[in-house]
Amino acid sequence: MHSINSESELSKIMIEMHQKPFRAKQVWDWIYNKGCKDFSQMSDLPADLREKLSTTIKIPRLINNKEMVSKDGTMKWLLALDDKNEIETVFIPELKRSTVCVSSQVGCTLTCTFCHTGTQPLVRNLTANEIVSQVMLVKDKIEDWPASNEKKLTNIVFMGMGEPMLNYENVSNSIKILMNENGLRYARRRITVSTSGLLPQIEMMAKDLRVKLAVSLHAVNDSLRNELVPINKKYPIKDLMAACKMYSNATGNDRITFEYVMLDGVNDSDYDAKSLVGLLRNIPSKVNLIPFNPWPGSPYKCSSKERIRRFAEIVERAGYMAPVRVTRGQDIMAACGQLKSESLKVRKSKIS
Repeated sequence: MHSINSESELSKIMIEMHQKPFRAKQVWDWIYNKGCKDFSQMSDLPADLREKLSTTIKIPRLINNKEMVSKDGTMKWLLALDDKNEIETVFIPELKRSTVCVSSQVGCTLTCTFCHTGTQPLVRNLTANEIVSQVMLVKDKIEDWPASNEKKLTNIVFMGMGEPMLNYENVSNSIKILMNENGLRYARRRITVSTSGLLPQIEMMAKDLRVKLAVSLHAVNDSLRNELVPINKKYPIKDLMAACKMYSNATGNDRITFEYVMLDGVNDSDYDAKSLVGLLRNIPSKVNLIPFNPWPGSPYKCSSKERIRRFAEIVERAGYMAPVRVTRGQDIMAACGQLKSESLKVRKSKIS
């Protein structure tokens, strides 16, 4: 069975099946615009073609192994992949917007010390099909078909399991499917990719996609960030901030979102807040202050509400937005930094 990882890939498959080009457009419309999950329902295709497609192409959907609903309405799914590995996907409904937080890898390789996902070794990258499938599952659940400019699911964030930039090709292909005007039709400003700071991929995304960029910063000096976000040893703060300024310029002065988890006695002092303001100078920015979400065995505690308030006040006084992220889905381990499946590590040579 073929998985669809790009529009051109679908066209190639259809050509190999000796079909005319317009047939590929029809199939694409049924899958990504109408949300069809069964080839037998594609009524404008010949019956024999529908039967052949059902044994040739895999429509993007994943098996739902477990669904959890938080008391605040947040939903989390444990989704099974074809190879029996599992990932987690989170849906966050709000009054004026709703967001799906998608995973890009099974596990993670970056081992950020405050993140539960980082305690699960990397198993493999997700395909573009598997990434898009997470969005389509949510659209199924909330009955958000056909795709249109008036969406119930308004925002997509790559902030689930894994480091998206370490799976750049598949993440890029998935975003192109999400933005395709003949299908799901998401505007670039509705898609956010979060990274711990991989500079080469930030440069690639500035040329290729120009969606919203979020950076997991969490510290204002290299010494502490080396500990909290080990990739900083390769791409230190000074170089990271230069890349962020470049990205903002490339996207027409779009604001960069800096994510900053509040850790009691670690990175939450007045001095840290003032140093953060210094780092943001000349970069259109927004700071998301994230109260630390505890997980079993974590060595950290969340900063007090008063300390977070004071930190936010210093940043905002300097002219930057510094909202404190409302913790959602904490009771079902769906909050920021809490995602972790039980998939096992495989040999590095099998990572695809």
